[in-house]
Amino acid sequence: MIRISQAFIDSLLESDWQLHDPTTEGMGIGDEPAILTAWSKADGVVAGVEIAARLFEAVGLKPECLARDGDVVAKGMPILRVAGRAEALHVVYKEAQCVMEYASGIARRTRQMCEAAQAVNPQIQVAGTRKHFPGAKTISLCGFLAGGGIVHRAGLSDSILVFDQHRDLTSDPEAAVKRLIQVEPERKIAVEVDSPEDGLKWAKMGVHIIQCERFTPEVMKAFSEQLHEVAPGTIINAAGGVNAENAAAYAEAGVDVLVTSWPYFGKPADIKMQFTRG
Repeated sequence: MIRISQAFIDSLLESDWQLHDPTTEGMGIGDEPAILTAWSKADGVVAGVEIAARLFEAVGLKPECLARDGDVVAKGMPILRVAGRAEALHVVYKEAQCVMEYASGIARRTRQMCEAAQAVNPQIQVAGTRKHFPGAKTISLCGFLAGGGIVHRAGLSDSILVFDQHRDLTSDPEAAVKRLIQVEPERKIAVEVDSPEDGLKWAKMGVHIIQCERFTPEVMKAFSEQLHEVAPGTIINAAGGVNAENAAAYAEAGVDVLVTSWPYFGKPADIKMQFTRG
């Protein structure tokens, strides 16, 4: 579960509701009782429902969540219902719709990847990177988790991953990584590599995770077989260009974790927000 701060909820409201709603006010319908029902216009996983509910609660409404993040729903199935004054409903509904549509789109693509990979290897994990739209971390990760994925790196502080841009800044990369292992004994150390030779070298040094950047499934399979011989227990990540179409091939190649940003970028789900007079 992702922590959703009240400040985040307020920032979403502020982005669309800076001052007032002249349309609703001008028509004189602000005090009219109304019921808003949200439903999916296609079968699939839904996400962002809990954030949407928090948005309505922020203006004093009491939403009824008819589905939870991660639920699979059928077309036309209600996922959220809220009753109240038209004015309160109108200042929230569009932002709530956007959250659910983008989060659900991410959830559906993540579920697609998970199902493809786990059909081959039920133990494999699909991990979402921090390469999402700037400012969209919370919604992106909510969608990713709802789709069955895990968080690869929410930010710099939660894991250790050594890239080329780290190694290029030292004259002795091996000594620097050995130092890293010593000063961070409670954490697993991951190193990203772009060749099997580099991967084997770092694994022999005691690195816990080898992240393979843009290895083909064929190269990955041969590498995983070698790695299990020289450093059994080392975790293998596949990164770079990993998506739903090749997830099964990487799972077949012996990968433990598929590192991807692919689910973040695609078509949002279509969530209908239907108003009726209360």
